[in-house]
Amino acid sequence: MVSGNQDFIVRFVGVQKSYDGETLVVKDLNLDMVRGEFLTMLGPSGSGKTTCLMMLAGFEVPTRGQILLKDKPINDVPPHKRGIGMVFQNYALFPHMTVAENLAFPLQVRGLGRSDVEERVNRALDMVRLGAFGGRRPAQLSGGQQQRVAVARALVFEPELVLMDEPLGALDKNLREEMQYEIKHIHESLGVSVVYVTHDQSEALTMSNRIAVFDDGVIQQLAAPDQLYEKPENAFVASFIGENNKLHGKVSQVNGNRCIVEVDGGGVIEALPVNIGGVGLPTTLSLRPERVVINPNGALGTNTFEAKVEELIYLGDHIRTRVTVAGNSDFIIKVPNAHGHAVLAEGATIKVGWSAEDCRALDA
Repeated sequence: MVSGNQDFIVRFVGVQKSYDGETLVVKDLNLDMVRGEFLTMLGPSGSGKTTCLMMLAGFEVPTRGQILLKDKPINDVPPHKRGIGMVFQNYALFPHMTVAENLAFPLQVRGLGRSDVEERVNRALDMVRLGAFGGRRPAQLSGGQQQRVAVARALVFEPELVLMDEPLGALDKNLREEMQYEIKHIHESLGVSVVYVTHDQSEALTMSNRIAVFDDGVIQQLAAPDQLYEKPENAFVASFIGENNKLHGKVSQVNGNRCIVEVDGGGVIEALPVNIGGVGLPTTLSLRPERVVINPNGALGTNTFEAKVEELIYLGDHIRTRVTVAGNSDFIIKVPNAHGHAVLAEGATIKVGWSAEDCRALDA
């Protein structure tokens, strides 16, 4: 996809970080970010994603390795000289300044003239649809409006790179979703490079060109959102991105691009061998709830089972159906709330099935 270094805006080369000299919070990170992309660092608390962002911003120094910005090493460059825009969860707006003054501040620090400052501030306010709010103080704005101001302030001096650390974490669900699309559209219209940190997988799937899934200081998988969801490379990624059914078992056969797994709770399943040790070794089968078919026809081969309906939860567009399959009582099926779909009842025994392509055999 990329030829030569000139297309990279950020590179982490063998970067490690330890706070106590013993435990590595980030372990040997190698990551290239293409100019203009929206890259999300996703993972649970303590996985190393925020530390990576703080090293890129200049608030933390790598223990080992090098960070390059536009091909220049920046390990020793102080934060204010990196020319990077930042958006935090707590907005970090100056309460004693108006919205327009907050936006003007980073421009004045850079020595821009008054008319230049005014023009850029107005343009940034219009970009986040707050053109009429320049004279207000932050305390007079809603949480969503304050976050818009924070985004505008990060973009007002036209940086090539913007870092966002859990910027929507304090907002309610509807506002958060609205701001996700807002930030996505601003990114698309400006072509600015964005590094975004979150532990919210749906946020990452919505906004990103690529997602780096972190766990234990290591990138477990780096891919486009649809690749991560449809083709997880290990059991951690499969369970962290979206809802996922896990069945444990032992590989009994491998035939080219198929394997046969004897499931711990009884029965055999045909699956894709994605990340397995070999015949006789344990594996975790990963299967998305929406890929399970109720009352399948005979086309699914060995992957058909009797299932007992344990619980039905109405969620509007689908019925979240918990069943017992092959000894697993936490097996979830998403049944679309649409005409022509089976009407289910708790306690009923039904038939379920799935194709081998949708069932991935991963590390145990």
